[in-house]
Amino acid sequence: MAEADLMQLYSRRILALTTTIPHLGTIEAPDASAMRRSPHCGSSVTVHLGLQDGRIARFGQEVRACALGQASASVLGSAVIGMDRATIADARDRLSAMLKQDGPAPDGPFAELEALLPAREYPNRHASILLAWDATLEAMDKAAA
Repeated sequence: MAEADLMQLYSRRILALTTTIPHLGTIEAPDASAMRRSPHCGSSVTVHLGLQDGRIARFGQEVRACALGQASASVLGSAVIGMDRATIADARDRLSAMLKQDGPAPDGPFAELEALLPAREYPNRHASILLAWDATLEAMDKAAA
């Protein structure tokens, strides 16, 4: 990977998101937890959450990922409280389409995901970017069961 490509991929905007990841850590007595790990790079995210009326009321995340995975977790964490499963799943699917199918960046509370557009060119990083989203959906499913 060329140095200019790396600089674009790890832009200041992405790095800024990595320094402000909301809801880091665990929560007391979660309704469910889920961990996802990328086999490509070893990045992992563990999500702990509590639901109220099908919406996320409490949220904690342990993020051990590259800058791209951290940035994605930061955007998720900034808007996750009060979200239902359908909203999280829709944003995750739009993020995946942005990365893999040249789709538009998600909008609304997840508009900051646009910072990850340069990652389209690096398919081996896509799994890390989706970790927090997949762990959140899995934890929601466990909590609802």
